[in-house]
Amino acid sequence: MSEGLKPEGPAQSRRAFVTLVTNADFALGAKALIRSLKLSGTEADIVVLHTGGVEEADLAPLRARGSRLVATDLLPTSDGFNAAHAREALHGAAPFTKGEKPGFHTPLDNFAKLRLWQLDDYDHVVFLDADTLVLRPIDKLFDYPEFCAAPNVYEGLGDFHRLNSGVFTAQPAPATFDAMLARLDAPGAFWRRTDQTFLQDFFPDWHGLPVTCNTLQYVWFNLPELWSWEQIRVLHFQYEKPWQDHAKAARLRPLIDLWRVYAGEGPGPA
Repeated sequence: MSEGLKPEGPAQSRRAFVTLVTNADFALGAKALIRSLKLSGTEADIVVLHTGGVEEADLAPLRARGSRLVATDLLPTSDGFNAAHAREALHGAAPFTKGEKPGFHTPLDNFAKLRLWQLDDYDHVVFLDADTLVLRPIDKLFDYPEFCAAPNVYEGLGDFHRLNSGVFTAQPAPATFDAMLARLDAPGAFWRRTDQTFLQDFFPDWHGLPVTCNTLQYVWFNLPELWSWEQIRVLHFQYEKPWQDHAKAARLRPLIDLWRVYAGEGPGPA
């Protein structure tokens, strides 16, 4: 495995679901995600990339639920890049107007998910943000090419031209990672939505997954005609998180209640 990664134990499969945890809040999310993957029946590895911002007490439940922990450094980006993509600088230059990003959102840390291209003990990887839940089996995504992602649909038809990087397929390769770093931190580079904007630029001919493979929570009230419990495979809590108190909680109550079932220790959802 490449420099910058420190895994616990060897890979058990050539395929892996990978998530990124950068603080205690996203560790809470990952705990529910891991359980949802286990309940889906997957036999692939479940890998948690975690940065130095996560305490052992927050990592222990993820290990106990059967994930392979891989410690990772942040990317070796320049001081100028880091300043431009710090939380206040990025949110000031490209404000979020449709929803509220939580206080623990750390934009610069998002780029650490590119480290998954260094996981060269796997042939195929499916990345899932830590604020997602897998409601139905998605192992078939391992057979999809690089790079597949669902469109960023949460408000209307205009959303379909942008990808959402909460779920995507990848094939780890150090050469790809090196090429990414070279483009990522080019002079004057500014990635408005961090890794999401970068990945769409790096893979301009990205393959579209169905929205059911990454259904954003705002579809619940913005586009109810698009919502289908029978078809949704991955539910994604973009913006406000289900473990927070927030202004949209009442409107999203059925989704939050579902997340709590996966986060808990009792029986899985019916």
